[in-house]
Amino acid sequence: MSLSFVPRLRALPRLLLYTAAALGLLLTGCNSNPNTSAAHTTTAKSPVAAGSAEPTDSPGTWYRQYRGVLPGSSDSITLHLQCLPESLGEASPSRLVGFYSAADGRPYEVIGNRSAATDSLTLQDMSAEVMPPHQEGPRWQLAFQGPDLMGTRAGKAVLLRRIHVPLGMQLVSRSFTANVPARPNHPEDTITGRVGLHALLPVAGGSRAALTATMLQDLRGDSLTTRPAPTLRALWEKQLSSFTQDYQQEAGPMLTELEADTSTYRPLAAFRYEQQTSTHVLWNEGTLLSIGYARYDYSGGAHGNYATTVCSYDTRTGRTLRYPDIFLPGTEAQLEQLLGRYARLVLGLRPGQPLSEVLFENTLPVTRNVYLTSGGAVFVYSPYEVASFAQGEIRVFVPVSALRPLLKPDLPLAGKAELVRK
Repeated sequence: MSLSFVPRLRALPRLLLYTAAALGLLLTGCNSNPNTSAAHTTTAKSPVAAGSAEPTDSPGTWYRQYRGVLPGSSDSITLHLQCLPESLGEASPSRLVGFYSAADGRPYEVIGNRSAATDSLTLQDMSAEVMPPHQEGPRWQLAFQGPDLMGTRAGKAVLLRRIHVPLGMQLVSRSFTANVPARPNHPEDTITGRVGLHALLPVAGGSRAALTATMLQDLRGDSLTTRPAPTLRALWEKQLSSFTQDYQQEAGPMLTELEADTSTYRPLAAFRYEQQTSTHVLWNEGTLLSIGYARYDYSGGAHGNYATTVCSYDTRTGRTLRYPDIFLPGTEAQLEQLLGRYARLVLGLRPGQPLSEVLFENTLPVTRNVYLTSGGAVFVYSPYEVASFAQGEIRVFVPVSALRPLLKPDLPLAGKAELVRK
C-alpha cells in the first residue's frame, strides 16, 4: 500500500490511545452527560432491532462491497467502501474511505466524498502503485444506479455492482459524537471541543460473540485479553467523560486568561480541541478480517497527531492474529530485508537510492503493527516512527510469495476456505 493519506488528511486519528467497546447487546442509544458538563451528544439508534432481517447503521454511515472490472483490465476487483460519520468534522474531510483489490490480494487505497445533492461519489486512488510520479492518482466519478455504482475511473466507463451477501463478515457501522463546551457555565461561548467514536461490529456468523469481544478489546487498546470486553455504550461514555474533563481543565482557564488579557493574540481555533476514534475495514474476505483502529487528537498547536493500530482476525474462531501469531520466531532479519525492498515504490525511490533519503535511517525496521490480506501482509508505520510527519502514515505491502517461508501454518490467507499450510 502507499503513504496513507486517509489518516493524514482525516483523522483516523490517533495518538495511540484506542478506545473500544464490547460485545454486549450491540447497544442501545446512549444519552451521556458526564460531570454535568453540558456536552451536546449525538448517538445512533440500536443497530439491530429484535427480529429484524437487516442490521441498522448509524444514520449516514455504512460499509459496503462492490464488484466490477477496471477499465482496460480483464481482472475483476472488489471495492470495500465505507461512509464515515459527517460529524467527524475537521479531522475527517474525506467521508469515504476504502480499498479495492484483485485476485492477488494487494489492497489499493481510495478516499473521497459523497454529494447528498446529486447522490454521487467522488473517489481518488491514493496508493503509490497506481499514482504517476508527482501526480494525483486516478479519479472515480460515480453515481448510484439503484444498489450499484456507475460512472468513470480516469475518464473511462466503469460499473460496480453491489454485493449484498458480503464476501467476508457482515458489519454494522455505529457512531457517536459530542460537542463539549470549554466553560460549561458560560453559555455565551462559541468555543467547543469535539469528540467522536465510530465502530464496526459483526452482525452475523458463528463466531460473532467471540469476534465482537476481541474487536472491542482491540479498539480499546488492550494489550492483554484478560480484561472483560466493555459495552460500546460504556466505551463511549468513558471516552466522552475523559475528553470533557481534560478539555475543560485545560482550555477553560486559558479562555478566561485570554479574556482578561486582550493584548495577547491567540487563534481561537487553537481552543477547539478534537479527539476522534474510528474503525476501518482493511480486508474482509473469506475467513480473514483485518481492521484499523485509528485515532486523531488535536489539543492546540500547528496540527493534531494521529496513528492507526491494525489487527487481523480469523473469523472462524474470532481469534486475533497479531505479529507473533503470523510470523515464525527468528525471522525478523529476513522481514527487514523484504521491507527495504518493497518500500521503495511506496517511498518513491528508484533502485539504488538509499532509504535514508526519505526515512530517518537507511533501513526500514520491522514493525509489529501489521495486518494480513489474502495475498500478503501490510506493515503500517505511524508519523514520526520512521520518517518525518510530512511523510504521513507509511504502509508497505509484502506479497505472500515472498513471505511464505516466514509464515506460521494455518493462516487464513487464501480469501475463501483454503489455508496457507506448511
